[in-house]
This record gives sequence, structure tokens and C-alpha cells, in this order.
Amino acid sequence: MDTRRLLRTTGTVIAAAGLLLSGCTSGGPDVASASAEPSPVPAGLRPYYGQKLNWRDCGVEGFQCATMKAPLDYAKPGSGQDVDIAVARRTATGPGKKLGSLLVNPGGPGGSGIGYLQAYAGIGYPAPVRARYDMVSFDPRGVSRSSPVECLNGPAMDRFTQVDQTPDDQAERARLVAAFKEFAAGCEQRSARVLPHVSTADAARDMDMLRAVLGDEKLNYVGASYGTFLGATYADLFPDRVGRLVLDGAMDPSRPALDLSRDQTAGFETAFRSFTKDCAQQADCPLGKGGPEEQGRRLKDFFRKVDAQPAPSGDPARPLGESLATTGVIAALYDESAWPHLREALTEAMNGDGAGLLALADSYYEREPDGKYANLMSANAAVNCLDQPAAFSGPEAVDAALPSFEKASPVFGDGLAWATLNCTYWPVKATGTPKPLTARGAAPIVVVGTTRDPATPYKWAQSLADQLDSGTLLTYDGDGHTAYGRGSDCIDTAINHYLLEGSPPAPGKRC
Repeated sequence: MDTRRLLRTTGTVIAAAGLLLSGCTSGGPDVASASAEPSPVPAGLRPYYGQKLNWRDCGVEGFQCATMKAPLDYAKPGSGQDVDIAVARRTATGPGKKLGSLLVNPGGPGGSGIGYLQAYAGIGYPAPVRARYDMVSFDPRGVSRSSPVECLNGPAMDRFTQVDQTPDDQAERARLVAAFKEFAAGCEQRSARVLPHVSTADAARDMDMLRAVLGDEKLNYVGASYGTFLGATYADLFPDRVGRLVLDGAMDPSRPALDLSRDQTAGFETAFRSFTKDCAQQADCPLGKGGPEEQGRRLKDFFRKVDAQPAPSGDPARPLGESLATTGVIAALYDESAWPHLREALTEAMNGDGAGLLALADSYYEREPDGKYANLMSANAAVNCLDQPAAFSGPEAVDAALPSFEKASPVFGDGLAWATLNCTYWPVKATGTPKPLTARGAAPIVVVGTTRDPATPYKWAQSLADQLDSGTLLTYDGDGHTAYGRGSDCIDTAINHYLLEGSPPAPGKRC
């Protein structure tokens, strides 16, 4: 298994977990222009909405790339300060009547939409959907090819990901706080221009501009994980421009950062319990027999062991300590297909070889073998810390919340509580607040929830579907993060019918 690709076909939400997370140039002929708008576009934005994309071959067979200009600050569109938004597409393959563009987003925040399109959505979405839609994605502002946020270089990121997330004394607490401050200072030093302008609302406005320059009257969209928050934000801002929207692995925009992190902690505990139930039935289970409590204690004992004495990993500069080991386990809980690999990696690590768990952690952080990181972690923090006020005011607030996190997950609670401290030291004040999104007047929107989703708990999907004026909940009774395209014919059939015919599934449908 290529662990570097393990998580890149599902939407990864890394909502408030600081230490635990998840462009093409112009050229060629002008082939797209703006269409008539369903509602007026502000005068200052008309030049942007009227721009033409110059498509070119971007080096991956079957795909074209272009660059769209967007204002850095939507409050000052005439300032001359712009950001580059990298866009990619694969045109509809036919047969059948073309339905326009289908924009896809893999989540994060910080996941590359272009990477997701080229590696999965543009070739792996159901053939009837690809036949009738131009498959399109973009790297949201601050991400990858689109005016990316940069914070730390590779060696500094290596050090950052190894910082102890479960401090046992004042010295370890001080080192953790210092790591968060260093990360935030690096972002301010290297990305001060874009940091105030990478919110989800900014990205949603970019999506509406992209809809227009692609020539689509309405936005058709599939968003996974954090991409559901982006899609719901779009629908709330532009309800009259909503086409067919699928929000898979939904987030709850009404929950404050502290509640989101605690809910997600409980979600990983649920996923871990599903893993232990399966593991106990396997001959190679490194956690032995017994129930989730007993297996959880064994895993915690292992974490304590590598906290005291990290295991060799094949990289002398990065032995497997508790932080990287925990990240590796969490990475594999996103998708039940990774459970056999997790059993193998845990077995090796418990016998003194941490290479397998380190590879899983690297896949989560999008670290390449040459030591370079994608900007996932940088963009993730930048967006999350702008979208909501920080969950904690400082270490003392974490202390007060620890019992509730440890109740949510005896295995992961303490580490995820401390990881939520990341936005406390952010250099830019949050511009967003938690609030329900209603999208009143929008066309029907399909919200998908998985009952044992580790990263976006099922109750978030229930809540979002209730908030949206036209929301319909589609439930997958299963494991793993997100549901579309992951093996359920029932889910895929319902979503394909909606995308192709416009009819949402019946209220209360379960698969």
C-alpha cells in the first residue's frame, strides 16, 4: 500500500486539531466567458466575473489547467491586489446531454482540489456522471497552487510534528506552547499578505466567480468533509445560484471550535472501537483480544512507551514518538480499508520498528519522501483560525476541558485537547463566527452522513440537514469518512440520480 496516497481520495477534515491535521499558468485559446447572472453582480466585481480562462495542457493526460484572478480583499475589489486561483478540468466524455460543470472539493481545509480531481474525481467518479459533466476543481485561496500560505520549511515542520502533544510537566507544556507560537509566527512572517483573506467565505465567493467564468448559471457541486462547510457557505451566500449540491461527511457550522474538536474526538473514539471489534477477530491483532477498553489500554501503554523512548523508524532525525504514533493511528481510522495496514504497522511498532506508523503519519501530513511538505497544515490552520475564534484562551483553559475530552475518548482525548490550542496564538483575528446556515430559497441540497464517521460525526450531518432550508439527509450506516464512491451501491445510486436527474433521495433514506 502506498501510504502517501492513503488519505487522498477521501475528504479530510482536521477542524481544530493543530498538531493533528489532514498553480497552473495561463496559456492557450480563450474558451469560456461569463454567462448572464441570476442576480446582480456588484460593479467592482464585474471585471472578475467577466474574465476568460485560458486553458492549457497541465501535464496530466485528459486534464486542462488555467488561472483565475480574484480580489485579495472582496471589500476592496478595485485595489489592484489580486490572488491567483488555480483551476483544472476534465471535459465531459459523453454520451448524453451535457449538464455543465461539476465542481468538486476534497476537504481539509487545505486539501488540493486539483490533486483530488486528477488523482481521483476526474477518473474515479461514476462514469455516467463524468459522461455528462465537465469535472472541475480548484485549489482554494491559500492552498497549494493558489497563492499558498507558507509557515515553516521541511526541517522545521519535522520538528513541529514531533512535539509532545500530551505534556506531562511544565517544561513540556512550555515547549508545546512555544511550538504553536513558532508556527504562527512563521505564517505571519512568510504569508502576511494572504493570511487575513483565506476564510471559507472568501473561498465561497471565489466559487461563485468560477461558476460564472465557466459559463454555468447555477453551481453544481460535490463537497467532502470540510468541503461541506464550503458548499453550505456558498449556498447561504448565493441561494439563487444553487444547482445540485452534495455535501458528504458534513460539518456543523453552528458549533463553536471547542465543541467541534470535542465532537471530533468522540468520533475518533467511535472509529477506534469499530477497529478494535474487527481487530479482535483477526489472528494478527497487535492489541490482543478483549473489548475496546482493554485494547484501548494496550494502545495507551504503547503510546506511553514511545513517549518515554521513541522507536527507530529508519529516519534517525524522526524516531517514532508518541505524537507521530498517535497521528499514524488516527490516519488509518479515516478509512476501514486501511485497518489491515494499521494492524501491521502497530505490530511492527510494538516490536521496535516504527517505520510503518511513521509512513501513515506522513500520509496524513502530506510529507513526501524528500522531506518536503504540501501546505496542508499551513492552510488548514490559516482557514480554521480565521473562520472561528480560538477554542482556548491558554493552557489553563485546556486543563479545565481535559476531563470532557478524556471522557469523549480515553485513547485520544488528552492529545486532541492540547492540539486544539493551535489557534490561541494566531496572528490574525478571526472574522467568522459559528452560526446556522439556512440557504433560504435554494434548490434541494443533499447532505450525506455516515453513522460511524471518525472525523465528521453523524450528528453534524443531521444538524446541517436541519439547518438548510432545502436540506435532505441521506444516511450511510457504516464506517469510514464520507460515503460517496466508497463502495455502497445504495449511496452511489441515490447521489448519481440526484446529480443526473435533479431529484433528491426520499427524506429519511438510509443505506
